[in-house]
Amino acid sequence: MNQFSFEYPWVLAFVIVFWLCGRYCPARTMAIYFPHVRSLLSLRAHKSRLLEILKWVGILGLLLALASPVLTNEYKDLKKKGRDIMLIIDSSDSMRQRGFDPADPYKSKFDVVKEVVSDFIDKRKNDRIGLINFASVAFVASPLTFEKEFLKKIVAMQQLGIAGKRTAINDALLQSYNILSKSDAKSKVAILLTDGIDNMSRISTDEILKLISQSDVKLYTIGIGSYRDFDGPYLQALAKAGHGKFYAASNKGALAKIYADIDKLETSKIKSKKIVKHEYLYIYPLFVAILALLFFVYLRTAKGVE
Repeated sequence: MNQFSFEYPWVLAFVIVFWLCGRYCPARTMAIYFPHVRSLLSLRAHKSRLLEILKWVGILGLLLALASPVLTNEYKDLKKKGRDIMLIIDSSDSMRQRGFDPADPYKSKFDVVKEVVSDFIDKRKNDRIGLINFASVAFVASPLTFEKEFLKKIVAMQQLGIAGKRTAINDALLQSYNILSKSDAKSKVAILLTDGIDNMSRISTDEILKLISQSDVKLYTIGIGSYRDFDGPYLQALAKAGHGKFYAASNKGALAKIYADIDKLETSKIKSKKIVKHEYLYIYPLFVAILALLFFVYLRTAKGVE
């Protein structure tokens, strides 16, 4: 943000002193040294307001230069330490179930999840976020990106059935960990959401637990619906291996609180450094003042103007 100011604004008050002197303190040097100079000059001198203008331009220019005008440009250098986050969302056939949102019982679980996830994306200003959609197969709906509006559009475009009807939790985790393993971010997070039990993965439970435990990715697992819908102990084991936390949500409000809790646990750090740049502008009024005074002296002496 640009801001104009004077370093020594009190100097401008001297304009009053000059004005008072010019009005009430007439110069007497001419009378002392050249008592008849006015009559001698009157033959070729003519009255002119130009000298008065030049004099005051010179005076004002000098005062402005002495007041030291400064243009200040202030900005912040932000050092963002965001996280890389993979959102893993179940789109199997069981996500068609309605009644998960008491305020709108006609919405499916999947529709509610998309709303809550979009809100979570909005809050993660400094993170790269990607999206895995899984059911019978797992696919990358969006790579890691800073473009939050683009990602929210991708989330809104997700549909039930495009990845099949069954549930492949382990395969989805494998996809996510493969992506995050290539990330150079210092902090990596995976958030798995499902309402089912793995019945389609090609990778075994032992293999995925070993992969998770050896990775530097923190894993949060969320089971939605009733405890009969998902395998709570398994999701808890996954979260424990991933040094994260297991959550269960029975409705939209509980799910929103879970994502809010994860948002607080995984706060991104921002360090800001204030940088101020000063541009001194005294040279411009000083240049104008010198020119005005030079013309003043020239007209006064060479042309006989007064």
